[in-house]
Order: sequence, then structure tokens, then C-alpha cells
Amino acid sequence: MTAPAPGGPVTLLVIAKEPVPGRVKTRLTPPFTPVQAAALAEAALADTLAAVAATPAARRVLVLAGRPGRWLPEGFEVVPQRGGGLDERLANAFADAGGPAVLVGMDTPQVTPARLTRAARSLGEGDAVFGPAADGGFWLLGLRRPDPRLLLGVPMSRPDTGACQRARLCGLRVTTLGTLTDVDTAADAVRVAGQAPGTRFAAALAAMGRPGDPAPVPVRGGAR
Repeated sequence: MTAPAPGGPVTLLVIAKEPVPGRVKTRLTPPFTPVQAAALAEAALADTLAAVAATPAARRVLVLAGRPGRWLPEGFEVVPQRGGGLDERLANAFADAGGPAVLVGMDTPQVTPARLTRAARSLGEGDAVFGPAADGGFWLLGLRRPDPRLLLGVPMSRPDTGACQRARLCGLRVTTLGTLTDVDTAADAVRVAGQAPGTRFAAALAAMGRPGDPAPVPVRGGAR
């Protein structure tokens, strides 16, 4: 396989859940209500998809648990998540990409096209790209030659998830990006909104006022 050129044949993957109250961002509840948590999840997903849409790529794929909604912009393929544990679903997402791919989740609405472009470009020079998360996980993973063995068996949702995943990349030429904060808790939400005040996520959080107040009308579609 030839190395992907900058902005060349790299697939951008977003793995996400449909933002349904009670099924997403459950660690935000309390202090937020399930409806508020889902509204924040939808805003975060919309921000992430907008950043991906603005990044040069061969394909843009949403790997979704659930059904797409009005928050999905044009230009994305939608495929269902496959597998049991998250490690299996990630491995299958990369396998379905069929070549060099960069994957992000829906927990970092502060992600930018510049960060994603750097990740894609790095696969033209090395074998992998890794974005560590502040909670010990990772917010981005890119593989030049996807291999299920690089993912299967990695323990997920633990403080050492990132370290375990990074260890699987041993022997590869890896570009490490800057650390970002995943939105898991209310404190995370406030921190991320402060770091990215122009996002839908920040606007949704500000519109809620105090946690527990009625949620705003969910933010829909459009580019950042």
C-alpha cells in the first residue's frame, strides 16, 4: 500500500451513539437531566461532524449506534457499529475503512479541522497517529494499515486505556498529538466549553443555565 499523500486517500471515521435521552452521556446525570445530557451530546456530535466535514478526506464515515438525525450534515456515509465491546467496534470500523483511516469519537467538540488535517497528514509519513485524552483514554487514533490485532483486547473506559492502546502501537512510527479533554462529567463540560466558546456545545451549555433547568431546543446541523 502506498503512503497517503497529505489530504489524500485517508478515511475519516466518527464513532458515535444516537443522542437519545438516557442512552448517552449518562455520567452527566446528575447534575444534568437525561434530556439535557442528550442535548449536550447532540451538540458535541454536531461540532465533531462539522470539523470532519471541513477536513480534506477521501471518505467521511459515521459509524453509528442508532439512527441518523437532522444533525447529520451532507457528505457522510453512515454504517452501523459492529461487534460487542468497544474494542471490537473500533477494530471493525477500521476494517470497514479498507485503508488508511483516522477515527475520532463524539466526546471532543473542541476538535478542529486543523487537528484532523495534521492527523491525516501524519499517516503519509508514519504508521499511526495517537491523540491522548486527559482522563487516560484517547480521543483520536489513526492507522495507516488497519490491523484488528492493534485494537482487539485493549481494555476500554479505564484510566489506563490510552496507555494500553499506545503500547499496542509499539514498533510503529507514531505521531502523538496534543491531549484533549473528553466530555464525560459536568466539570469536563464546563472546561471544554471554555476552551471552545464558539462551538454549538458551548452555546448549548450556556443556554441551559443551571443544571436541572429545562433543556434548550437541540442544536441542529450546519457548519461551524
